Amino acid sequence: MATAAMYKPSSSLLQMVATDPMPQVGAGGAGGFTATNSENRRVVPEDARGRPTMKVVYVVLESQYQSSMTEAVKRMNAGNDNMAVECVGYLLEELRNDDAYEQFQKDVADANIFIGSLIFIQELAEKVIDVVKPQRDNLDAVLMFPSMPEVMRLNKVGNFSMKNLGQSKSVIGDFMKKKKQEDGSSFEEGMLKLLRTLPKVLKFLPSDKAADARTFMMSFQYWLGGSPQNLESLLTMVGQDYVGDIKDKMVGKEKMEVVEPVLLPDKAIWHPVAPSVVFETNKDYFDWYNNEFCPDAGIDAKTAPTVGLILQKSHINTADDTHYVSLIAELESRGAKVVSIYSGGLDFSGPVEEYFYDAAGKPVVDTVINLTGFALVGGPASQDHKKAAAVLKKLNRPYLCAVPLVFQSFEEWQASELGLHPVQVALQVSLPEIDGAIEPIIYAGREGATGRSIPLADRVNLLADRALKWSTLKSKPNKEKNIAITIFSFPPDKGNVGTAAYLDVFDSIKAVLEELKSQGYDVGDAPMDKEAIMESVLNDPEAKISSPELNVAYRMNTEEYYDLTPYAKDLEENWGPAPGNLNSDGQNLVVYGKKFGNVFIGVQPTFGYEGDPMRLLFAKSASPHHGFAAYYTYLEKIFKADAVLHFGTHGSLEFMPGKQVGMSGTCYPDRLINSLPSAYLYAANNPSEATIAKRRSYSATVSYLTPPAENAGLYKGLKELKELISSYQGLRENEGRGPAIVNSIVSTSYTCNLDKDVDLPDLETYDSKNDTQENRDDIVGKIYAQIMAIESRLLPCGLHTVGVPPTAEEAVATLVNIAQLDRPEDDIEGLPRVIAASVGRDINDVYKGNNLGVLDDVELNEKIVNASRAAVAALVNQSTDGNGRVKEVKNAFDELGSMLGGMLGQKKVWTQAIINAGFPNVSEERLAPVVAYMEFCLKQIVANNELGGIMELLNGDFLMPAPGGDPIRNPEVLPTGRNMHALDPSSIPTTAAVEVAQDVVRKLLEKLEEQNGEYPESIAFTLWGTDNIKTYGESLAQVLALVGVRPVADSLGRVNKVELIPLEELGRPRVDVVVSCSGVFRDLFINQMNLMDRGIKMAAEADEPIEQNFVRKHAMEQAEEMNISLRDAAARVFSNSAGSYSANVGLAIENGGWEDESQLQDQFLTRKGFAFNADKPGMMEQQADLFKNALKTVDVTFQNLDSSEISITDVSHYYDSDPTKVVQGLRDDKKKPMSLMADTTTANAQVRTLSETVRLDARTKLLNPKFYEGMLSTGYEGVREIQKRLRNTMGWSATAGEVDNFVFEDANSVFIEDAEMQQRLLDTNPNAFRDMVTTFLEANGRGYWETSEENIERLQELYAEVEDRIEGI
Repeated sequence: MATAAMYKPSSSLLQMVATDPMPQVGAGGAGGFTATNSENRRVVPEDARGRPTMKVVYVVLESQYQSSMTEAVKRMNAGNDNMAVECVGYLLEELRNDDAYEQFQKDVADANIFIGSLIFIQELAEKVIDVVKPQRDNLDAVLMFPSMPEVMRLNKVGNFSMKNLGQSKSVIGDFMKKKKQEDGSSFEEGMLKLLRTLPKVLKFLPSDKAADARTFMMSFQYWLGGSPQNLESLLTMVGQDYVGDIKDKMVGKEKMEVVEPVLLPDKAIWHPVAPSVVFETNKDYFDWYNNEFCPDAGIDAKTAPTVGLILQKSHINTADDTHYVSLIAELESRGAKVVSIYSGGLDFSGPVEEYFYDAAGKPVVDTVINLTGFALVGGPASQDHKKAAAVLKKLNRPYLCAVPLVFQSFEEWQASELGLHPVQVALQVSLPEIDGAIEPIIYAGREGATGRSIPLADRVNLLADRALKWSTLKSKPNKEKNIAITIFSFPPDKGNVGTAAYLDVFDSIKAVLEELKSQGYDVGDAPMDKEAIMESVLNDPEAKISSPELNVAYRMNTEEYYDLTPYAKDLEENWGPAPGNLNSDGQNLVVYGKKFGNVFIGVQPTFGYEGDPMRLLFAKSASPHHGFAAYYTYLEKIFKADAVLHFGTHGSLEFMPGKQVGMSGTCYPDRLINSLPSAYLYAANNPSEATIAKRRSYSATVSYLTPPAENAGLYKGLKELKELISSYQGLRENEGRGPAIVNSIVSTSYTCNLDKDVDLPDLETYDSKNDTQENRDDIVGKIYAQIMAIESRLLPCGLHTVGVPPTAEEAVATLVNIAQLDRPEDDIEGLPRVIAASVGRDINDVYKGNNLGVLDDVELNEKIVNASRAAVAALVNQSTDGNGRVKEVKNAFDELGSMLGGMLGQKKVWTQAIINAGFPNVSEERLAPVVAYMEFCLKQIVANNELGGIMELLNGDFLMPAPGGDPIRNPEVLPTGRNMHALDPSSIPTTAAVEVAQDVVRKLLEKLEEQNGEYPESIAFTLWGTDNIKTYGESLAQVLALVGVRPVADSLGRVNKVELIPLEELGRPRVDVVVSCSGVFRDLFINQMNLMDRGIKMAAEADEPIEQNFVRKHAMEQAEEMNISLRDAAARVFSNSAGSYSANVGLAIENGGWEDESQLQDQFLTRKGFAFNADKPGMMEQQADLFKNALKTVDVTFQNLDSSEISITDVSHYYDSDPTKVVQGLRDDKKKPMSLMADTTTANAQVRTLSETVRLDARTKLLNPKFYEGMLSTGYEGVREIQKRLRNTMGWSATAGEVDNFVFEDANSVFIEDAEMQQRLLDTNPNAFRDMVTTFLEANGRGYWETSEENIERLQELYAEVEDRIEGI
């Protein structure tokens, strides 16, 4: 290709490419990110030649103005006879550094002109205001270009100011407001439109003000122009009109004629070697490009794929465009065409609509890469995500948003374990994801001394490769595409192949294969039957014949492996030379799976260190093993996949070591996935880990529904208890029968082990005949409340199959849960509140009485629950077809029907259902908002696009974005089958989350004070990524509330500041916290870790009595003991090292590879002991001693449960991060801390002890026929799901010792003593059943379960029998 040569003339651009790796440097200013030096931007005149010198100080977000400004100033010093210029510039982020900030204050103090632009980061905006505001009157002019309103108010040009901006009336302000209402434009867009209509606006202003306003607007035009000539004109104009010494010097002289701004059009197409600078129509561009450029470059203009690029105009204005040129050259050298567009403002939707379509309205691009790193509409200021997604969906092409480094130099990013700067992650990764963007690949850095952008060679290559792979999916015929479906096996065992949260994996694969076939993909002779697909991958799922091996799809010899895997040698440090003993037959590396036509179903290898106690202890995770690398090498280089579909939540790829966000070429997720487009099916309720998959493994996610949650119901003794209670309600006045029933209730409660949850009278001595009726009611009320808590607990039933929407019955279950919540922000009262009001009660009081076991309130609460259920069922039944499914939702408020019904005095069906349930006075009018909302939600629940979403990605289309989270709290999560994103991290905690958090903290402290007679001094907290997304930051807000600090939102509604609540307002002592953040929380919410750290340090440094401030008390003790500063001793926010996840406690327990509890505790302390420090935000520092010192003061350990789908025995995460026994071991008195859990899964939030929560979970899941029969109905996967709950229950014994003996005893009688059940489990999934037997034996062996010799012997015999069965004997 001739392309590279064509770029030679434009300086030596391509020689400026930075390559990987470069020399490592320290991670910046005292551990900060930005260690660049403003002195590189200082220009002082060599010889003033008697001219007055004007000093200019500027602060900018990005560095592209540096070279233009430096050149402009040098030209003025050389050639302007009236003035000399001294100039210094600062990057906004540099102001975090104390030395730089001090120098900045000195510079502003003796400056004439101050210029600022794009100052949108609250804490730094405040620093700028603190320095400039006191000097504003002394400065000759202050020019603030688009920034936060409070920064813009500093503007001063003669009599022109913006001090009323956003407050009172002003001509310019009104114009801006009107423009915003008309077209939803951002502040900068408004400024640009104002420039265009300036002459009209100026005639409304007095003449002196008009001249000053004109100067400001001209300055803004020069600034936007960005070239050295434009900036020279700006400085000359402001200098001669406003700087006193220069004005005096020029008296009697003629002013220099300031030339008009040299401006590029607001939007256009740009190409680095085009004869004219830009093209304003795509006809002009393609005439030149297709007819002149492509033939010379050897590109076939008719057949070449076309990549659309979105550029930032300021880089073109300032000729800081090397990174753009480099990517364009790479794409063209691969035979692709390029069309590069820019916009003058920060709304790129207009240019996309104008330039990415031909005259007939057909898209001319196959893939789009946004190279600005900003959201499509609104940039860093205010975004319009709905408009962006609509524009992108209309274009319907893959949309990648690559990121240039802004706040770090290339070397700083290279050296940082965290990777991309947190502020940039928030602005340039999180916000574009909400538009639907994928693949945040870093493609450019900046050169420290000049501030110019430089392309990163290997990243530019990767970006070009990936963009063209995505465009191939659009152009290649379906029958020729190779698709790799990747399934997971976790923990590694044959009985676990095809693990995914809540997903029936093989049934879903069947649905996907059918869909692929119907769209013309070649699926060969793939069976369209779940069991047959399973058999082909597993060899023999029944394992009746000896079959420890899965089906082998490919054997890769070591020569081929080393030849095709460029990083294979790097893995030897951890795993020795290939092939090793994982995924290997001793000679070759083995790829497991099965090929059908052009579709390969493969099993992703696991981490490899699950069963190795030494590796589990490492503070940082090991690299992938050779077998893992060989799997992805096979997919890309041998099978030659066009795309890989990762099947379900979740595999190991995205959790491999590497940077947190902004991968480099040495990060393992990047090396493994390399150029493969990846679609990843992820559970809709897990946006946090889905986001990790998006950012670290470059996957586009497709959300799937979790199974609908139903009420757990009652069984056996619990059911009998409820019947006895309802008999008592009818006969409580009857002195003969009433007391007899109470005696039965008490003895049955003991049989059901409820004595652990309710304070029951002594079974031997109690006779209710001798008790008062009030006491009897009290006992029955407390038992009733407990029974209701079990019965109404939500329980996900069965497993979900992709593409199958819920039945009407399942939809009712979800809607009941949606309808119970109040939604004040939408003026919607929950059903229970409206129903309770009809009998003159406030639902909160009913909940309170219910929780205290007041018999009448427990009864009323149950009645309200049943009425709600009846109303929802009535609504859904209107739209249910003969097959029990909802195809089309009928309008609940059908005009004609309503009118006729009203005339006949008929009630709506849902109102009638509530009346029939015993609430005759319910208000139909008050019900209307919640019913309308339920109707909307019902449409969302049944609209399923999961198969459609997968196919859109495989066909190279744009997949619409959607939030992930709990569909009950946020029905916007539905319909599923869309590209899931987390939220804007700077939006949490929301005001509503702060209110809920304060309520939970109040309940928590009340419970502790009631039990212990005093407040706790320190609470150990666990924070999860997903929970904080679902609840918009409730648990984060709980941490802040305990310490007594409140989050404060800035003028754009972003939360990035905290303030101390005065003790008198708080009304209690500040409680110390030790926060253990999950690795996922660390990745998504590093800014919130910053908030917590700042808040906790604020509390530690507050001059308050230590008996009222436990944070200060402990920090002072630790500072003295460890001989460190108070501020360092107040470190309380901990997590894993960057790129590592979990304490590996779950891995050890799931695989049985642990010797004793001390090993688990060491793992927790080693892996979780990395401290976050807001003073050095660029690193997580190993601070194990500080972590131990903080933990040993802990009185209470605390976690949150926030949604019904994931409870404490469903996943290993909760106990993996539980520090209960760790704290016990560290405390001087060796006393076990109390363990508590907040349950906010329903509108009636509660705080329970951990052992109560474990019992509740066991009764509603593991021991509940509704749960285990539901699971067994799905077959192979179901047995594994039951065994997982048992194993996780044992995990709580290991980390907290809070599992009652009866839980194991009852589980043993359900699954092992019952011969018929035993046989079913053995036949359905013998490997998972063997794990179950092992778990029982292990629980006994480790002292967590005391049982009879007979039970243990039976288990040992069973183990031998299952082993023989699996080995085929």
